[in-house]
Amino acid sequence: MGLKEKINEEMKLAMKGGDKIRLETIRSIRAMIIEFEKSGANRDITPEDEVKMLNSAVKKRKEAIEQFTAGGRLELAEKEQAELVVLMEFLPKQLDEKEIEDIVRKLAADLQAVSKEQFSVLMPAVMKELKGKADGKIVRSTVEKVLGMN
Repeated sequence: MGLKEKINEEMKLAMKGGDKIRLETIRSIRAMIIEFEKSGANRDITPEDEVKMLNSAVKKRKEAIEQFTAGGRLELAEKEQAELVVLMEFLPKQLDEKEIEDIVRKLAADLQAVSKEQFSVLMPAVMKELKGKADGKIVRSTVEKVLGMN
């Protein structure tokens, strides 16, 4: 089942359950899918496109949470947090820091990356491997740690 079908099913369940935040978040995902379909890309949406859209939405929510928290608007930060939880359900399972570090160390060994000069070689390889499975900030800090940059 593709994301579009899953979203439609979840939207029906959210309507029946009366979960307003869940419904609103699912509708925003549906709107992103419809926008992609009408963008003139002349191709079907791929799983990579779906992950990219969801990651973009997750990033926006995380930034909004930081902004609202810094501005003392905790009720809005809580709403964004609730939406973030819903979005995370549709993404592939996120790796924890230990799993990320294991993958980074393996790729560093494969590419013989041992110093900060090889950051530009290792980072793209790691991001390709972990695309959609880990937060980019965590990946970057792990790569820096493995290469002894921090």
